[in-house]
Amino acid sequence: MDTNYSFQIYKNTSLLPLEWNSLASENIFLAREYLEVLENSCPVNMTCHYIGIFEEEKLIGIVLTQFLFAEKLESFGERDKCLKTSVRNFALKNFASHVLFVGNNMLTGQNAFAFDKNIKQAKAIKTLHKSVTQLKKDLKASGKKVHIISIKDFTAKEIEPLQAEFKKNYTFSTQPNMVFEINKNWKTEQDYINALSKKYRDQYKRARKKADGIVKQKMSLSDIRKYEDVIYELYFHVAKNAPFNTFFLARNHFSFFKEIMKDDFLLYGYFLDEKLIGFNTLIKNGETMDTYFLGYDESIQREKMLYLNMLYDMIAYSIKKGFKEIVFARTALEIKSSVGAKPVKMYGLITHSNALINHNIARFFNYLEPKTDWQERNPYK
Repeated sequence: MDTNYSFQIYKNTSLLPLEWNSLASENIFLAREYLEVLENSCPVNMTCHYIGIFEEEKLIGIVLTQFLFAEKLESFGERDKCLKTSVRNFALKNFASHVLFVGNNMLTGQNAFAFDKNIKQAKAIKTLHKSVTQLKKDLKASGKKVHIISIKDFTAKEIEPLQAEFKKNYTFSTQPNMVFEINKNWKTEQDYINALSKKYRDQYKRARKKADGIVKQKMSLSDIRKYEDVIYELYFHVAKNAPFNTFFLARNHFSFFKEIMKDDFLLYGYFLDEKLIGFNTLIKNGETMDTYFLGYDESIQREKMLYLNMLYDMIAYSIKKGFKEIVFARTALEIKSSVGAKPVKMYGLITHSNALINHNIARFFNYLEPKTDWQERNPYK
């Protein structure tokens, strides 16, 4: 006899089933603690919902969705002040200002759902589909019409079962996820340096020399609170110069993150003459180290090669602590590739509520996702 799958939509992490975390054991970004961080310090223009999928009484799937409404945002990225931007902004405001993401728009990778391993996959994904349709109705009833639904960040293999279920959706590919594989024989940063070709060993030495005088400090919760405003300014400077931005973090995001996630969340401050000039953040996710947001003072960044030094620091730390890989995510593809990260192509599904736009969604999508040309590097011998 075939059992029934059902779903439940939660607006609040306090309502999640007790056994929620048993399905999030492989991915910290679906764990109750992280979802609590999202809920309490998420961007002003984002509302999260959590979906439980059940077989009879048993929880067999967990899902994260984020509803983004762009009208609260001042900037969709300030870098390109040209016609294309004004067209893009018009398109966004009128046709794409209400986007429902199944997954996490703040991260790269499959952070949308986790299923019990004994699940009937096709059936679970069908139930997921039903739950998203229901959520769209609920949002509409509360006065928020969903323009676009996007299910995001899957590898080519991961996306297949979703394509089979979400037949009317357009499959898109975004900038790749830059993933740094840690060689299992490396035990120290020196092992990594030894593996580099002469050109990239020289790049490493030059960067390290430039950073002379910069003091790096692991920051405690009280440090983060003390510097919260500076941290936010440094983050905001980088975020607003990104070519395309759909959200800005809440001001208390980093301190709240540290408070809830404790040792799984690391924030390093970079000081010059006792002034905070940059920071980066790391999240421990099983055997994977995920890089999160960073920020820096642009004038010092250039001169001190701060960004490159941060990448080297993250690599050194992750090797020392025995991680298997580092997820460097999107953006700055070339510089990440120059330290040894490799691109992994990522896919998503998108559908628009307007049939005419949906018919032309490929063209529309190319407008929203600026193309990047970059040269892949191989720094190793």
